[in-house]
Amino acid sequence: MQNNQTNADSVRYLPPYERRGAVFVLSGPSGVGKDAVLQELRKLRPDLRKALTATTREPREGEVAGKDYLFWTVEQFQAHVNAGDMLEWAEVYGNLYGTPIASVEEARQGGNDVLLKVDVQGAASARALGRSARLIFLAPPSLEELANRLRGRATDSDEDVARRLKTALHEMTRLPEFDYVVVNDDLRLAAEQVAAIITAEQCLVSGIARLAE
Repeated sequence: MQNNQTNADSVRYLPPYERRGAVFVLSGPSGVGKDAVLQELRKLRPDLRKALTATTREPREGEVAGKDYLFWTVEQFQAHVNAGDMLEWAEVYGNLYGTPIASVEEARQGGNDVLLKVDVQGAASARALGRSARLIFLAPPSLEELANRLRGRATDSDEDVARRLKTALHEMTRLPEFDYVVVNDDLRLAAEQVAAIITAEQCLVSGIARLAE
């Protein structure tokens, strides 16, 4: 007897269930285009919640406190670290960056999925804490292209560019610590690939928190 029931039909007859709010971490070398990919991704997946990153660096032109970042003093940042309030944190090029736990938990309320943008050190710290997360490494098509992007930002000196490229070489060696890799050669395609990863993870049976009785 032929079974013509489609996968969509099977899903339709599943009992009501709840999903755990998942945490997706997008990371990669400085200048690889994390902000640009996230901006494009939000057009494709407006349902994703953003957990704000805290930093001690000065705001860049156009950045808004409480919307783009939480801008803290070094003293404020250290106080939160000492209190155990940070999911992850790291020092990057002389500035402190980190994700407050409260920012993540607030975004996850109601089973919402959360997207974090952190540096490579921070991604490793999030995994080391044992919290459920999927780590996505955003890679440049080449180091030459990464250098061009860094110079194109016009915010870094030649010495800074050289230092960031050296750091990028080391960060690329940590790729095996991640779950996925997306090469940012084409902005739209990179965003679509990240969106596809998130969709696939949302369909995992292991993501079901509780089947209704």
